Amino acid sequence: MAPDAPPVEGIRIEPGMKAADLAERYGAVGFQASRVGEAVRLIRRMKQDKALVILTFTSNMVSSGLRELFAQLAKERFVDLIITGIGSVEEDLMKTRAPFALGDFAADDIELHRRGINRIGDILVPSEHYQFLEDALQPFFAACLAEKGVWAPSELIARLGAQVDDEGSIIRWASQNRIPIYCPAPTDGAFGLQAYFFKKKHPEFIIDVTADMQALAGAVLQAEKVGGIILGGGFAKHHAIGVSILRDGMDYAVYVSTGTPYDGSLSGARPSEAKSWSKIREQGSTVVVEADATIAFPLIVAGVKG
Repeated sequence: MAPDAPPVEGIRIEPGMKAADLAERYGAVGFQASRVGEAVRLIRRMKQDKALVILTFTSNMVSSGLRELFAQLAKERFVDLIITGIGSVEEDLMKTRAPFALGDFAADDIELHRRGINRIGDILVPSEHYQFLEDALQPFFAACLAEKGVWAPSELIARLGAQVDDEGSIIRWASQNRIPIYCPAPTDGAFGLQAYFFKKKHPEFIIDVTADMQALAGAVLQAEKVGGIILGGGFAKHHAIGVSILRDGMDYAVYVSTGTPYDGSLSGARPSEAKSWSKIREQGSTVVVEADATIAFPLIVAGVKG
């Protein structure tokens, strides 16, 4: 054992203990609890060093109650830009109509299908939400087309967010605080289907998926330091670390993931692999928390804000 190795310390739960205090004590517990404590400290460093903070997450996290936490971070300007899937945008918008419902991972999916209910893990989304989405998006696209024909995904998302009046909405607060939401795959979801239906009647309506690259690349190139808070995997994760190649990599990265690296997937890849690509700098500081983000991320945020 290294002579300077810190001791493992037990946790005592005390009446009235704050989540921030618990996250602070996690650092000495071991296993993934210690990784949570390290994540808290590294995100604090990002903020103290005035790094450009990029938050990425997958759309299923917006299906969950993390939506409102992401909205809070956008409201408080805690992050500088967001990268996510278009499913995050459409589900954020659908939740302005009505909340989703809690179900069960072992639900009878055929029965749910016959009742017009869609399942995301243990979260249930009635098909009526998608009718609301169609009713909202078709006139929205028409208004956008009346203004101009070619739109960047981030422009559409900001324009949509400006129309939302919901305290728990990510796109509302991002739009209000001019935090860009980049989505490199705007057709991957019900939003994309609605855009497809609209475009069949209006072929002059164009979503230019390359149009956001200049702004995103410019943001990382101009920043002295860049840090990533990467929740889950997929293209949102890769878009953030991939664009960082332009500056020889991120300076800090916190991954919260249940993915495994052993299938060669980007979703499960560890920060050390990203260093081989110059997506994270060789001397970059990194932490991997192997946990469900719905459990770990609220605790991490509580620790950072505490």
